[in-house]
Amino acid sequence: MVPRDLQIDWLKCFVAVVDSGSLSNAALEVNRSQSAVSMQLKKLESALDRTLLTRSPHHLQLTSDGQKLLGYARRMLSLHAETQAAFYSSLTGRIRLGVAEDYAAPYLTPALRRFTQNHTGIEIELDCEQSTGLIPRVTEGELDLALISRDSARQGPVLFREPMMWVGSPQFELWRRDPLPIASYETESLARRNAVNSLALQGRRYKVVYNSSSLAGQIAAVESGLAVAALTRCCIPESLQILGEHHNLGPLEPMEVSLYRSQASRGLKAVDLLRQFLSKVDDHRKC
Repeated sequence: MVPRDLQIDWLKCFVAVVDSGSLSNAALEVNRSQSAVSMQLKKLESALDRTLLTRSPHHLQLTSDGQKLLGYARRMLSLHAETQAAFYSSLTGRIRLGVAEDYAAPYLTPALRRFTQNHTGIEIELDCEQSTGLIPRVTEGELDLALISRDSARQGPVLFREPMMWVGSPQFELWRRDPLPIASYETESLARRNAVNSLALQGRRYKVVYNSSSLAGQIAAVESGLAVAALTRCCIPESLQILGEHHNLGPLEPMEVSLYRSQASRGLKAVDLLRQFLSKVDDHRKC
């Protein structure tokens, strides 16, 4: 078999399908029709003479060859994005970017530091708040892009999953109390739903003693011995103790973190560039 060149568009569609979990979600991600995405996958499989995905009406699963290709595809797309960045250094524009408070320091800050050094002509306006506040602002076009905890596949493919942990102050043993005093975000937040669902599955009684949309407020409530809380692992300070089953606290569902982009920003090169760069935001943290 004579090796055939692998086109970037084929690989983009392949990775988008894997990350988003379906052809329809991938189509939104790469701004193509569902049939076009399916055709790109077929071309990729034909070029490699391998089956990469097994399909059923409601499920897509990587084959062993698909798993093998995925790592190479991500590296090729990352290098492609870096190459574009090198030649778009004179690009100008203004980007309205949002970030959920949990992910600002551990994920976004190191990534933006690299991006702004290489793209001085791009102005970024950054808003930091909870995902529940950012999501409608992106939907309405007030923000171009936001790093959020998603609650719908339409809010972008999953970049990574951030574990949720129960935390308490080591100076207090609030986990022994009944009902359990908890600090929580607003009612609509995924973190609150996760915490309440976990306690319900255990049949454990609880009482919300502190409400705040601020991460700093949540941490202060726990450090002061007022309550325990469910926080994302990336933002837990060393001053707090991670609690688990031996504290009679069950597991929590992880947060699905995504880049949610507004329809109004489609086709804007500056936003395209930042989105490609931030799609590797988990790697930027590790550097």
